[in-house]
Amino acid sequence: MKILITGAFKINKEQEKLLKKFGYSLYSHKDEKKKISPKFYDVDGVICNSLFLYNNIKDFKNIKFIQLTSAGFDRVPIDYIKKKRIKIFNAKGVYSIPISEWVVLRILEIYKKTREFEKLQKQHKWEKIRDIEELTGKVVGILGFGDIGKEIAKRLKPFGVKIFVCDIRDVKDKLIEKRYNTENIYEFLKNIDILVISLPLNKKTKGLLDYKKLKIMKKNSILINISRGEVIKEKDLIRILKGKKFKGVYLDVFENEPLLSDSPLWDFENVYITPHNSFISDKVNDRLFELIVKNLRSV
Repeated sequence: MKILITGAFKINKEQEKLLKKFGYSLYSHKDEKKKISPKFYDVDGVICNSLFLYNNIKDFKNIKFIQLTSAGFDRVPIDYIKKKRIKIFNAKGVYSIPISEWVVLRILEIYKKTREFEKLQKQHKWEKIRDIEELTGKVVGILGFGDIGKEIAKRLKPFGVKIFVCDIRDVKDKLIEKRYNTENIYEFLKNIDILVISLPLNKKTKGLLDYKKLKIMKKNSILINISRGEVIKEKDLIRILKGKKFKGVYLDVFENEPLLSDSPLWDFENVYITPHNSFISDKVNDRLFELIVKNLRSV
């Protein structure tokens, strides 16, 4: 089997050696945004992320297997893939742990006011901050309870929080205190202190969180988005932020990436921005490779 590996997966020499031992012929295309050479059109499988946003999948006449390096399927022509019965796998479970750790970090940063303490340190000021809050008793709302949502709930539960979940599916878990379906999203949003968005991006979720839904959330609540930027209508979020509604907003994903330097989001005092970085850790490469091998051997 001929496998094309794009720059989305940083394969090392040891991993290359193992795949070759299993009988796979490996080919490389580093930059997914560049037009691929026709000599790769006959490959049987592809390991990639957004390759098919910049290259036509119909050119790959022999393709039978696609391994995504992302958890989402929003960057591939999924209808065509299903029609052609191409086996496709996502990076299910690979990034759930680092992302969930990141979410805990950001919630604590906001409630414990670490940004303010950093400012005082830079000014060499010894000054106590009195309005610090505990997580204990807070209601965390997780919008989208897949692998990432479950890992987030697992790590937040020991802090004494209540976990509310809103999902299109009838999810059940001992960690959940209360479940809402997406038809009751307004009721869900108005009853939580912290909103963590971990939804996949699709036709139903694109622009789901608009001005009306954001406005219904509690004053001084926290909003965290680690899914896809397009789930929130960015213009509506900016409008809400001008009204100083939220205690803190943490954004790792945006409608357009990289976030433009003139975006108003950079300048809000209560907004924390990272460059789509929450999924990164020292263990994800090994975890992803194990998944790749497992899926390849199932084809």
